[in-house]
Amino acid sequence: MDVDIWAWVGGTQRELHEAGNTGLAMALGDVPAQALEGRFAQLDVVAPAIAQHAETLEKPWLEFFARYWHLLGRVGDRAIGAAALDDAVALADFAERDDVSDCPAAPGAVEVLAMAQANTDGPGYAETRLAALGAALDGVGPDSLAFSGLATQYVAALIDAGQAAEAVAYAEAAVERLRGEGREASWELGAASARALLAAGRPDDALTALDASTGFKPDDPVAKGRRENLLRSQVLATLGRLEEAVDALPDLDVVGDHAREWVEWARTVRMLTAGGSIANTWQLGRILRQWIAYFESVGGHRARFELALTAGHLAVARQGLWQARLLADYAEAVIADLRVSEGLAERVAELRAAADAAKELPPPGPRDELVAYFDAADGRTADPERWVGWLWPLSGTDLEATRRHTTTLGFLGYAPVGADIYWKTIVEDGAPAAAGDEDISYLTGLLIEARQDERVETLAGRLPETRSHLALARLHRARERWEQTAAEAEQAVAHEGGLEARRLWSGAAQQLGDNAKAAEILKPLLESEEGEEEDVWRLIVLSTAVEDWATVRAAGAKLGMPIEPGEGPIEEEWHLVRVILPAPDGSQREVLAVRTGPATARLAIPQPRGMEYNAGDVVVIDPRPLEPIPEDEQERESFVIPFAGVTMLRPGGYTSWFFDGAAPSEDEWAEFNEVLAERGWPMWVYSDENYRVTHPATGEQLPGVFGWIAIPPTVRPAELDAVLDDVTEQWSHPLAWLDLAREVGIEAERHERISKEYGL
Repeated sequence: MDVDIWAWVGGTQRELHEAGNTGLAMALGDVPAQALEGRFAQLDVVAPAIAQHAETLEKPWLEFFARYWHLLGRVGDRAIGAAALDDAVALADFAERDDVSDCPAAPGAVEVLAMAQANTDGPGYAETRLAALGAALDGVGPDSLAFSGLATQYVAALIDAGQAAEAVAYAEAAVERLRGEGREASWELGAASARALLAAGRPDDALTALDASTGFKPDDPVAKGRRENLLRSQVLATLGRLEEAVDALPDLDVVGDHAREWVEWARTVRMLTAGGSIANTWQLGRILRQWIAYFESVGGHRARFELALTAGHLAVARQGLWQARLLADYAEAVIADLRVSEGLAERVAELRAAADAAKELPPPGPRDELVAYFDAADGRTADPERWVGWLWPLSGTDLEATRRHTTTLGFLGYAPVGADIYWKTIVEDGAPAAAGDEDISYLTGLLIEARQDERVETLAGRLPETRSHLALARLHRARERWEQTAAEAEQAVAHEGGLEARRLWSGAAQQLGDNAKAAEILKPLLESEEGEEEDVWRLIVLSTAVEDWATVRAAGAKLGMPIEPGEGPIEEEWHLVRVILPAPDGSQREVLAVRTGPATARLAIPQPRGMEYNAGDVVVIDPRPLEPIPEDEQERESFVIPFAGVTMLRPGGYTSWFFDGAAPSEDEWAEFNEVLAERGWPMWVYSDENYRVTHPATGEQLPGVFGWIAIPPTVRPAELDAVLDDVTEQWSHPLAWLDLAREVGIEAERHERISKEYGL
């Protein structure tokens, strides 16, 4: 993106502020950070909302900006492929519109389209990418910040096209062109050059190029550290410098949330395990299978293929031969989704040959005793991958072995395989109506995980009524079809379906917005021993939400909670808590509050305008702490427990007013706090020690302070204005409360002048 775009962003934010779109203005500036920092849940809410607002406001550049960063967040760190292609094509088309094409950021549309295509099938889209990127590069010079990004993608496309030497030459030329303009290449372009050298069989030169680029400024500073270390590890492993490669390799917990690193990380790990530098374990195989499943969901077809082969060879090396053969079958099936498949069938055949040449591990005991050996194995140290292989000859014929074998397959990521075996045993070769509850539960779970919904429905049709309704309720819940879940679970309860049916029914009712119904469904558990503590707590939350205080007290008594007797609302003063609530920009906000009952808290901190809650509001909380309570006694004394907010129970009606200015003296500030506390008006400072304002006479930077004061509905804004005027009258530097002054119509000009003079 050209640097001018950031000046435009700042100007657009000011325009939005002045037009009263404060929330939109604030969110706009945070969108790039959301994309780069991995705050994707927030990005997926905020960016589309900004784009929609921009369309309404007829601001096409703003719409492009939001759509670009949202798409970059999808095709960048998350490496989404085919699932993002249509959106990427649409953005590229949008960028060619007459009212968008002059936007300095418009070339970015070609870049993200190339990334989406590379994520889908890099070699398959290589020529298409080269053509589009080449045309875009013809339209921008090295003086544009768009140049490095486009050039980086061009080098990547050349590598995918099998033109490694050309990629090296192009990368070096691009760096020189930038240097000729007095600019430095991005780190990403330097890394692309190193990858091209590695692909060209020049690992020593690749390491030199990587070292040379380490000081380059990255386009994605958040990812630079781990990406550089991973590339360095791959180059060092290629050079046979295994100890150094292991030291450089990012840990699994570092790359685990970053899909674009997975294929490269897995390849590097394969090299390191071959040299004995890293352990090759079943846990590694399970992780790689999860990554393959992720790329299935986002259309990362080439990544699926590469990961399957890598995982297959790792499985051969640890003698998990059944898994290697399944992965070979999987990789072969993926070829149909790839646009370029030359040489791929041969690579699959190579994996199969390696599995066939390897020796099977002998079982730990006689075949007819394997189930007993399985049950006696230490659950912490046993290798489930080996047990799948040992139990396979028994699975499908011996029911006990089949249960253990198929559920272990599901645990390792092969639910469809386990479901097929279990299905044949229970349904095709057996009588489902006569099967035990445990078998039906396990089979249903495997079928749902394998997304074999039609089989679940077929199974339900062959079960007695209670178990039939229960199986369908499980399926509908997994697919978030709440009305159907409620209907099936209600029927299961009516036919004595037990605790699970009641939980399913209550959960579905809650999802449908009927908390009263959800609570009513769980109430019988108070009079029985059927439920567990978690069910009672859930009943407390639901009953609190509908203010059924009698049930809350009864449930609290069942848990042994010391609640004061009475009939009305529970409004006690328990202890301070942190309540986690949603913010308008899609993020979460932590608000200090006082817990007033088993599942209620009263917010204590004033909130900025535009929030859906404020000080004085009573909210329902989920009583399960979001963080573990410290074991250390000293830490526990200062620890304030965080709870998730569930819903608003009773608004307090408070209104917040903003104040801003130079920080007063300690004595002045103490009096300010005392005056507000005496009146019960909550106040909170939102500025930190870095906030500065400008002395109007000397230009000196002074410590500043800003925050919000909340007043209850019984207090008029004019009363707050008068109190603030009185308490700050003798301060060395005045405080401004411009919005409040405008509201009450008193001295607004004075507050405008203070804001301007002090640069507030």
